[in-house]
Amino acid sequence: MQAILDRITETARAATDRGKVATYIPELAGVDPQRFGIAVALADGQVLHAGDAQVPFSIQSISKVFTLAIALGRLGDRLWKGVGREPSGQAFNSILQLEHEHGRPRNPFINAGAIAVTDAILAGHKPREMLGELLRFIRTAAGDDDIHINDAVARSEQATGHRNMALAHFMRAHGNLANAPELTLGAYFHQCAVEMSAVQLALSGRFLMAAPGAPRMVSPARVRRINAMMMMCGHYDASGDFAYRVGLPGKSGVGGGILVVAPGRASIAVWSPGLNAQGNSKLGTEAMEHLARETGWSVFG
Repeated sequence: MQAILDRITETARAATDRGKVATYIPELAGVDPQRFGIAVALADGQVLHAGDAQVPFSIQSISKVFTLAIALGRLGDRLWKGVGREPSGQAFNSILQLEHEHGRPRNPFINAGAIAVTDAILAGHKPREMLGELLRFIRTAAGDDDIHINDAVARSEQATGHRNMALAHFMRAHGNLANAPELTLGAYFHQCAVEMSAVQLALSGRFLMAAPGAPRMVSPARVRRINAMMMMCGHYDASGDFAYRVGLPGKSGVGGGILVVAPGRASIAVWSPGLNAQGNSKLGTEAMEHLARETGWSVFG
């Protein structure tokens, strides 16, 4: 496995087309596109890594996996009243689909759906309490207390997140947001600003492996459902392509990270800041395709 990770990292470092960093969030625009890290947390407890796997980065939309887990634990199937479970086929920040579907987001991983999930777990809590719960969940999952929110990134998102504000106000207009949009969005922007290294991220995904000895954060039934959502919706309008090329559930973020689960085998994290046209890490996607090919890991046999 270490040899595979070393080869993947060598290939990534030699790549000339690395995609483009997310310039629409000012704090992410300055991230070095040459960075690349990959980590694998195996079911037997080993953690292997290569490249910049211990450098913290902004996990952005990967945080939606953890808020979904918390929401399902708290609300169960009542969550699905306000958010759907179908692939969107649209960009992650599209407002067009939300208008057609009367303020009910298509799934919990597009921005509108994630805002609705954050709103659901915020109910009756102050944003700092909800964010404290989120950090405790992630730190427990990773077995690492050195995981934090980057306030500068959160402020940067808050200053420029006009489209997310529009999505929230549109859902509020349709009665699908319980809290004031400003309150929910404040929590959402800070949620997306959680920073982790690839090693920490791989460790935090072990609860989705359904392997002996892995952290038991949610029920096995909900692990299956979260993995299903990652497979169908985790890469926005490129989710089908990722499933075809990699064959494993995964969730991307515009910070360049991808969390991938090989059920019963491993939790994998890869980070390369340059994005493709769909907002997913370009080299990260290629690295995961390489890893799946070399290991033979796939949910499809």
